[in-house]
Amino acid sequence: MAARHQTSPPERPYQPFPDVARRNFMQRHVEIPLMTRALGLPRGGRVLEIGCGRGVGLGALSAALRPSLLVGLDVDAALLAEARRRLALERVPARIELGDARALPFGDASFDLVIDFGTCYHIAGASAALRQIVRVLAPGGLFVSETVSSQLLSHPWRTRGRRLPWGSAPELSVVRRGILWKARRRGAGYPWDGQLPVPDGEMPHAARNDLRVRS
Repeated sequence: MAARHQTSPPERPYQPFPDVARRNFMQRHVEIPLMTRALGLPRGGRVLEIGCGRGVGLGALSAALRPSLLVGLDVDAALLAEARRRLALERVPARIELGDARALPFGDASFDLVIDFGTCYHIAGASAALRQIVRVLAPGGLFVSETVSSQLLSHPWRTRGRRLPWGSAPELSVVRRGILWKARRRGAGYPWDGQLPVPDGEMPHAARNDLRVRS
């Protein structure tokens, strides 16, 4: 008798979230300020937001972290057009890049901090995205992501049954956790236990070079 093979159902493709004014307000004025304080995120580093969408959070990240470089990435060109208009209007010093989290268009160790407000929960192939995040993080860099609890509060139906495959990124170790967010450090290189690793709250750079864009 022929062997029976079990196949898992196909993963659903990513769908952009609707533009909800109340949600945008909460992210800018409540979620991001609370997150940066709760996790003790250092300032002055090279910061990448995965799935920045309309750029709602970039202004708040710029104000809270004073990064030397701030980049927002999304796969949706239409949303990025809105983000560019928003950043120009608000005079936020950030770059916008069109790209896929599963194939980040940046060189190795290009960022000190990567932030994801839930995109990896809602794309097919999240393992590939986590591997890319590890690649672009400098040694000692941080990956900040929302917890399952946070996603369930924000998007209860879309998040049901979804978990991130952390086993595909063993280099990332949890260094600070909360109900809504977690910070994971990439490998070794900088002692980070919630205290700022260098004076004045500046984030360490593995190398103080400009962002390297992969050709």
